Amino acid sequence: MPLFDRKDKSRYATFTRRTLVMSGGMTAVLCALGGRLYQLQIKDGDLYRTAAEDNRVNERLVAPPRGRILDRFGVELANNRRNYRLLLVAEQLNGNAAQALDTIARVIALSDQQKKRVLRDLAANKKFVPVLVAENLTWDEFALVNQHLPYLPGLQPDVGETRAYPFGPELSHLLGYVAPVSPDDKKKSDGDDPLLDLPGFRIGKRGIEKQYDDAVRGEAGASRVEVNAYGRVIRELSKDPATPGKDVWLTIDRELQHFVDQRLGGESCALVVMDCQTGDVLALSSTPGFDPNLFNVGITQDVWHTLTTDDHKPLINKCLSGAYPPGSTFKPAVALAAVDAGLDNLTVNCTGSYAMGNYTFHCWKKGGHGHVDLKRGIQASCDVFFYETARRLGIDRIAEGTKRLGLGAATGIEIPGEIGGVIPSSAWKLAKYGVPWQQGETLNTGIGQGYVLVTPIQLCTQVARIASGKAVVPRITRVVGNTAEPRAVADPLPFSDKAFALVREGMNAVANEPGGTAYAWRIAQPGFEMAGKTGTAQVRKISKEEHETGVKKNESLPWKLRDHALFIAFAPVTAPRYAAAIVMEHGAVGAHPHVQMVRDILLFAQQRDVLGLRTAYPVSAASADRQASHA
Repeated sequence: MPLFDRKDKSRYATFTRRTLVMSGGMTAVLCALGGRLYQLQIKDGDLYRTAAEDNRVNERLVAPPRGRILDRFGVELANNRRNYRLLLVAEQLNGNAAQALDTIARVIALSDQQKKRVLRDLAANKKFVPVLVAENLTWDEFALVNQHLPYLPGLQPDVGETRAYPFGPELSHLLGYVAPVSPDDKKKSDGDDPLLDLPGFRIGKRGIEKQYDDAVRGEAGASRVEVNAYGRVIRELSKDPATPGKDVWLTIDRELQHFVDQRLGGESCALVVMDCQTGDVLALSSTPGFDPNLFNVGITQDVWHTLTTDDHKPLINKCLSGAYPPGSTFKPAVALAAVDAGLDNLTVNCTGSYAMGNYTFHCWKKGGHGHVDLKRGIQASCDVFFYETARRLGIDRIAEGTKRLGLGAATGIEIPGEIGGVIPSSAWKLAKYGVPWQQGETLNTGIGQGYVLVTPIQLCTQVARIASGKAVVPRITRVVGNTAEPRAVADPLPFSDKAFALVREGMNAVANEPGGTAYAWRIAQPGFEMAGKTGTAQVRKISKEEHETGVKKNESLPWKLRDHALFIAFAPVTAPRYAAAIVMEHGAVGAHPHVQMVRDILLFAQQRDVLGLRTAYPVSAASADRQASHA
């Protein structure tokens, strides 16, 4: 009998085919697995190894310390100070977070708004991630918290770094301030700087802080830390320190700036002091100011409301953004153009008024000045003389001459927010209003009224150019990092020596000869004399009836209706070095406090002897009380 019958042979063949199919399938699976293992471990091994490493190791940015801002002698005007702050870790709390915050509030003050923010941040983060509770604590507050730390579970004291302005409001408009990054700031950066995404990171918002923010900001460092699957930091693997921001050295003289701010007091003023020969800005003060530290640590609604509603406008940099009619401080510029146009021998008989058509233009002195030449016109600030001078010159030659002195255009000083002002011309009016220029408007322009608008920095540039005869340009930055800022050599101005001599002689007579409008407030100490030009800018229209019955004294008017008071000056007369310009809003009163301020400041700049101020200029018994009331 055969071992296998035909039926059994068929079954064996079927089993063999199935075995071969299964074996082939298993072989294919094993090949696929092997191929996949080859791809994962050999071909793409480096890629997945890096990905695994990235899951294990996090790289975190380290914020750099911000560069300092210093004056010309190395005094720190903006630096960094310790930031005492408190952090809260949710997983270390004994109770709930709200109770913990209530307990902390018994040690240091925490507002309801702060508590809500902390609770929101705790809910949004993992329990082991520290959340900021408070920052910019005083040392006493920080010490008190550390004293009670055993009874405040979950609270971690921490010491960071933040921006500080040691001199507060004194340099606020010049330095500006730093504040947290806004969504608009991130959009403008186009994601170029990852530092902007760091929580609590601050950037420059105004002034020098904004102008040189990229340089002062520095470059981020990196910390590589090992984390577990939940993101908890296990250890720090390595750290690349951040690159500190560059220091910025200014032309400002902090000691002079301090004296200027003290002298201006609480008045609504703008004052600029410049080196006539180099254009270095030595002091730039807009008062009242504000404390830039408030914008760094967080300004309250009450303080913000006070700043924005103050009629003295403490948030505006009046030196660069305040546009004012120059009044009679415009006359030296007109006089320069007049001499070069051949009007140096012009003589006018001032009777107190000047008729043109059906309109009468008035001189500030009701009875007039009599026969006036160019020197006397500047000395006594005779309006009638400059009405006639302007009529003969014409508006376009006035515009051309005054623009050479830096008026009507931004100076380019390295502080954001500067405006250009207005020097009108016939083409300017036609383009702006679509109507031709009128001759009466030329007369108004000749005395610095009408459409003319200038800034205090432009006025200081004007007087510096008159004093030096060169096209000096104001600058406020000397060095950024280790690189000196380029400075072009000032070219001579296209005015004749005769024109400069006559105008300087007239400005000298303003302060140093009887009959000059600033003679009562001159510097009497030999070798320190100043030359200058007073000015008044009207802020209200004076009616014909008031001209006939007598113009009201500014002292009798409400503050906002008083004229602006202006004064430009340079010193010493024989070898000019310092130029100054002041605009005191609504300050045109009889005692001329603005002239006294500039006089004191120019003497201080020359002498640096505050004790000598009271004996360096004359004080009559009659004016002593008036000066004391405005000092």
